[in-house]
Amino acid sequence: MNAQRIANKHHATFEGVRHTDENGHEYWLGRELAPMLDYQDWRNFMQVVEKARQACQQSGHAVEDHFGDVTKMVGIGSGAKREISDVRLSRYACYLIVQNGDPSKPVIANGQTYFAMQTRRQELNDDEKFARLSEDEKRLAIRNELAEHNKQLAAAAKDAGVDTPLDYAIFQDHGYKGLYGDMGANDIHARKGLKKSQKILDHMGSTELAANLFRATQAEEKLKRDNISGKQRANQAHFEVGQKVRQTIKELGGTMPENLPVPEQSVKKIESAKKKLDKKSR
Repeated sequence: MNAQRIANKHHATFEGVRHTDENGHEYWLGRELAPMLDYQDWRNFMQVVEKARQACQQSGHAVEDHFGDVTKMVGIGSGAKREISDVRLSRYACYLIVQNGDPSKPVIANGQTYFAMQTRRQELNDDEKFARLSEDEKRLAIRNELAEHNKQLAAAAKDAGVDTPLDYAIFQDHGYKGLYGDMGANDIHARKGLKKSQKILDHMGSTELAANLFRATQAEEKLKRDNISGKQRANQAHFEVGQKVRQTIKELGGTMPENLPVPEQSVKKIESAKKKLDKKSR
């Protein structure tokens, strides 16, 4: 079975054990998820759940919104039943669990890309206002969000030992090369036909910007989660994250970022026009 079919099989399986409560909220149960992630021992799985709870708290999310301790009755033979503990998990909780799992296991590796991409997709779909935005408005919104996350990524990289502006440029280039199939910032700049003064992020459509936003947020999390130290390790981690995002785009049948069209207007022009419009409407 090739990698594409394995990924599709795992993705279908993850969705196959998804539950929906009476209020339409989706959730997963730990007892069903654990064996799917190759955890046969419940205690070992709960150790990973505890790490995921801590990650949830550190990220500023309310743990109780994503992890719920529950009990259920199971048959033990001859019609008798006993009560066992379980944990109710949101999609974000599942994402954190697989992020803290063993990536050497194929099912964990596929789970990491699956839940991460699906969590981000759900966040965007849940935002009705975002869904109603025009393409230019989406570009502006994602570009602004990416600017903020790049600051956080820069801080995480600095903590890892990426000290100078040159160090950071090299670090960023590794992320681009992972996402763009070994194309660095200069290669992307040239492929888009941009002038020297133009920034590549200002000349991306919303889909390409979203891929780069995902790269940035996941790289930041990996640097912090794995306590990465040293320039070379940080660069390699950023490259691997970019590769993983690229792999996921391929698995979902998407267009590779370097092949996406270049918008006619830059984000800077869109932002300038918006400011003028806002000023007139006052």
